[in-house]
Amino acid sequence: MGKLINIDNGGTLTDFCVLDGDRLRYTKSLTTPHDLSNCFFEGLTRIAEQCFGEPDVARLLQDTDYIRYSTTQGTNALVERKGPRLGVIIGADDDLDALLRDAAARAVFAALVGDRVGRVDGAAEGDALDGAVTATVSKLTAAGANRLVVSLAGAEHEAAERAIERVVLRRYPSQLLGAVPVTFAAEMTHDADPARRLFTAVFNTFLHPAMERFLYSADHRLKRHRTRNPLLIFRNDGGSARVAKTIALKTYSSGPRGGMEGAIALAAHYGLSDVVSCDIGGTTTDVGWVVDGRAPQTTRGLVEDVAISFPLCQLHSEGVGGSSIVRAVDGKVIVGPESVGAVPGPACFGRGGASATMTDAALLGGIIAPDTYFGGELRLDVERAAKAVLDNVAGPLGTTPEAALEAIEAAWVAKVVAGIHRVGTPRPDTTLLAFGGAGAFVATRIAEALGLHDVLIPGLSAVFSAFGIGFSDLSQHYQANLARRDAAALEAAWNGLLGRARRDMFAEGTTLEECTVSGAIVMLGGGTETETVWQPGATLPAALGGAEEATLRLKVVKTIRRIPLPALTTPTPGVAATRGTREVLLKGLRTDVPLYRLEDLEPGACGEGPAIVEESYFTGRIDAGWRFTLTGNRDLRLTRE
Repeated sequence: MGKLINIDNGGTLTDFCVLDGDRLRYTKSLTTPHDLSNCFFEGLTRIAEQCFGEPDVARLLQDTDYIRYSTTQGTNALVERKGPRLGVIIGADDDLDALLRDAAARAVFAALVGDRVGRVDGAAEGDALDGAVTATVSKLTAAGANRLVVSLAGAEHEAAERAIERVVLRRYPSQLLGAVPVTFAAEMTHDADPARRLFTAVFNTFLHPAMERFLYSADHRLKRHRTRNPLLIFRNDGGSARVAKTIALKTYSSGPRGGMEGAIALAAHYGLSDVVSCDIGGTTTDVGWVVDGRAPQTTRGLVEDVAISFPLCQLHSEGVGGSSIVRAVDGKVIVGPESVGAVPGPACFGRGGASATMTDAALLGGIIAPDTYFGGELRLDVERAAKAVLDNVAGPLGTTPEAALEAIEAAWVAKVVAGIHRVGTPRPDTTLLAFGGAGAFVATRIAEALGLHDVLIPGLSAVFSAFGIGFSDLSQHYQANLARRDAAALEAAWNGLLGRARRDMFAEGTTLEECTVSGAIVMLGGGTETETVWQPGATLPAALGGAEEATLRLKVVKTIRRIPLPALTTPTPGVAATRGTREVLLKGLRTDVPLYRLEDLEPGACGEGPAIVEESYFTGRIDAGWRFTLTGNRDLRLTRE
């Protein structure tokens, strides 16, 4: 029984969670944005040292069944608008205003494409088509586009895009220096809706470079180490697959989806019916909901509030995290969405960063300590943090450093809370599941702002998304639009999808017979989405004929061994042992509060705020009026009096 390695790459830190027999091991490495394979192999080296007492990565890989990897690089690039300059080609008669249906679509298009739009008559042929394509490509590249998207509307859009593709391949072969990559929307999706097709292709093209550079590089390095199985990419649908079988758009919010898989597991473990999942990393806060054991998803997912052609879990990424840049503008504290990442990082990292961040504020406010952060491996610079806060917040506001720290925390909490409200409204019995490197910082204050009384901080909070990836299987998802809706048409569509699945799973190193195959018909009508389980031979749903849209879904799953959770028990209550005190800033005053180290506590240990609870890779301030208990699974359960 080999090891299972799960990796979640964030903008600031990269997390590793490994199932080694029945034992969980975990570590972190600082993300290296210039070459993500460096932090990837740094983490593997740390895990090898834990397993064998020596940095033998080759031995580790030989002893590993699967490596599953997720990344927020694409999500962060989209949040920060850091990516290629896109040009878009639409049909000569296509109505661009109709494709940009609402304010969200117009804002995204303006940011990613702008005025780099060209038109080609899809009905043109021969020299006329050649000339139109050549002129349009030249116009867009001269305007600065370094990647192009072709997305035509109309009933014959697929044939028209294929004709344009033939011209592009002939005129601009990929082996030529300076050839501009071109994405064709019809090759990505058969969605009948032209606006969704357009944005599916636009988002995928924007995300592709960040994914491509690292993933193929890492895959090749792993092969040189003779790893037993290819690198698997954890996707935003909750499954995993090889790099070659994963499109870039499927990595969008894949890290947060890992957190959702962990949230689903913990919600079931503790019997929680309504959980808001709040994953606060370095660059973003990723919010989702678990209701009655499930994470809601929509057939046409939303990216930046714009509909795409693929299903997505209902997650929202807010541009606020531990490394978000904080500054005062016109007397108001602004947080993010820009982030300093791992390089240069927060000012306190001492790597040249001069911007203030919540991490700097947490250091100066006593939440984190300079000598224990990141397991004591990264000593923080208090003076640099103080200067950053003074220069960027206290000075411009004309206030004291203490008042500036409180203003930073208030603005940061407000932005996290706003992100949560964009997903849903908590009920009085909702549990806040707070995790990520910065998730525990001020979790109780976030809960109070939401009106909640119950907070759960996982013992693996700092690597929780990597932990959640451990509940992922090897899988592929397929879907087909149902223009015809009789039994023969559905069976033909099913067989077409099944043929694709057979080929794809063979490429994954397994057979369809070793997999579980399931299907469903999803119907949209009157703003309502209905899903009915279906396979050939089953009765067609009565509502199928009248549905505005209907989609056939096929899911193929090869089960991978999962991370086990211990049986739920009620430990004997006891007083938590302290590790001394720490001076923290509370309501403008420096106050000594009890310090608890998670590794010192036994299940059942109880304490109350104000206090600091610390682990090697996460720290949280528990405010007055809150009590904590360590569960049998070594998670922190916080309740408000």
